[in-house]
Amino acid sequence: MIHFRVATAKDLNRIVQMLADDELGKTRERYETPLPESYIKAFESIDADPNNELIVACRDEAIIGVLQITFTPYLTHQGSWRATIEGVRTASSERGQGIGRKLIEWAIERAKERGCHLFQLTTDKQREDALRFYERLGFKATHEGLKMKLSID
Repeated sequence: MIHFRVATAKDLNRIVQMLADDELGKTRERYETPLPESYIKAFESIDADPNNELIVACRDEAIIGVLQITFTPYLTHQGSWRATIEGVRTASSERGQGIGRKLIEWAIERAKERGCHLFQLTTDKQREDALRFYERLGFKATHEGLKMKLSID
């Protein structure tokens, strides 16, 4: 049985491990002990913000999936709210077993509870399997997303 809950600081090591456990994550995440302080600070900011939720999927006590959901008010669509998900990962040992689908379905229901008009996400164009996965769940590529990496000193 899979259950979902808000992540705690004790979950952070496992979450970062899952974020780093794929081809793209290996190049941009730093899963090491102790974790870099940047992850701890980011978790504290997410945890303190009522419009951000870091959610873990668990089988018994084992964390097998994660996503972050952000709720944002907009003036468009007559002042509605939207939910954005990021950092969706399923443990490599659990992939192909429907955990990702359950995570997304849970997040959609959570967005409805919060009164969101729109549910959105981005996925890296290199993640072709992820794109097909989201399309099977009913997502449509209706917009072109653009990003700019910023250098900070």
